[in-house]
Amino acid sequence: MSLVVTSMRGMSTQQGHTAPLAVRMRPQSLDEVVGQRHLLRAGSPLRVLAGGGDGAAGPVSVILWGPPGTGKTTLAQAIAASSGRRFVELSAVTAGIKDVRTVMQRALDDRDLYGVSTVLFLDEIHRFTKAQQDALLPGVENGWVTLVAATTENPSFSVISPLLSRSLLLTLEPLTDEDLALLLRRAVEDPRGLRGEVVLGDDALDALVQLASGDARRALTGLEAAAASALAERDEDDDSAPTVTAETVSASIDRALLRYDRQGDEHYDVISAFIKSIRGSDVDAAVHYLARMIEAGEDPRFIARRLVISASEDIGLADPQALVIAVAAADAVAFIGMPEGRIPLAEATVYLATTAKSNAAYLAVDAAIADIRAGGFGRVPVHLRDAHYPGAKRLGHGKGYRYPHDHEAGIVAQQYLPDELRGRRYYRPKALGAERDVQARLERIRRILGDG
Repeated sequence: MSLVVTSMRGMSTQQGHTAPLAVRMRPQSLDEVVGQRHLLRAGSPLRVLAGGGDGAAGPVSVILWGPPGTGKTTLAQAIAASSGRRFVELSAVTAGIKDVRTVMQRALDDRDLYGVSTVLFLDEIHRFTKAQQDALLPGVENGWVTLVAATTENPSFSVISPLLSRSLLLTLEPLTDEDLALLLRRAVEDPRGLRGEVVLGDDALDALVQLASGDARRALTGLEAAAASALAERDEDDDSAPTVTAETVSASIDRALLRYDRQGDEHYDVISAFIKSIRGSDVDAAVHYLARMIEAGEDPRFIARRLVISASEDIGLADPQALVIAVAAADAVAFIGMPEGRIPLAEATVYLATTAKSNAAYLAVDAAIADIRAGGFGRVPVHLRDAHYPGAKRLGHGKGYRYPHDHEAGIVAQQYLPDELRGRRYYRPKALGAERDVQARLERIRRILGDG
């Protein structure tokens, strides 16, 4: 179990310099928090919690949802340091139901015996099973604890409904470039941070902000690595603080690590943007999202499957070659693997994004399925029924069927749909790409069939 308990006055402000810079620079109060201004206005739930008040409706539990490095743990610990409540921290990675029940019993005892209220900070609540989350309900519902839970995944999918309904959901946003710049400058000068031992050049500051992608922890970790390099390379005879440059940052940090959880929201957001960019014919955006998935280590077979679906759903007969290319790319990826597999994936992506689009075939089958689900189907017309088994002809099966190849046009007027759906139109081709030719031919076909 990962369990941390602080006194009622919160955590000690003393952080050893052996701790990572991101840990040392954690704010000691909400006033020190950088970013998340929309959550820290006067009278906000977080301000009420930090002030130690319960508000008119009693203690309010909150769920903090946001990407890594946006301050979820920071906010919880700043609340604890400011509120004067007993603060208990659990990590869902290591804690279990027994740990939760222990905390709840202690919180109930402290409230009834000593009048002390407890704030329970549960990190990564999305890792708790339903049963583990159920164990939180009595304490939250009865006010034994004020729950502050943190998650990087959408709570609508990762947190049980009873707990959601008893908590206030607060969404954290990635830090802005200005927020990150302020945080980095503060870390350079602060006694808890680098204590002015290095000078941060403007080019280095810009590089660190760019590499962080809105993640405070990543920004501070990058700064710490770059500062260590600058100090190690300093001339021993020079007592002045070395300057961290963009070159120092580049040499210390391999590259920006993409915020991309293959099991979380970013996975779905990026693939959604990828497909919508192809559908919208923005080839540059499509290639960008493809690159993001590749760099994040996404399964190339997943990408290939989505390309095959896109070729069928969004392009269809406007360019029948699109599906051939998408399937070929999927086969190529399976055959050659990565990293070379990125090339056929890129080829298919570019082709699909730049070709003509039509969803007519996709709409046709969905419309037909909708009719069937609504009971819109009937018996197969007698002349179309199988007449090959013994006794079929006695039932009239196949009687009156007209063989299209016996006619010059290869098409003959006769009924194919059941009586209940006669004249129903499912496929409505668009005058786009190759489907323009299909549209003209289909009009002639339907006239011959007597459905025109």
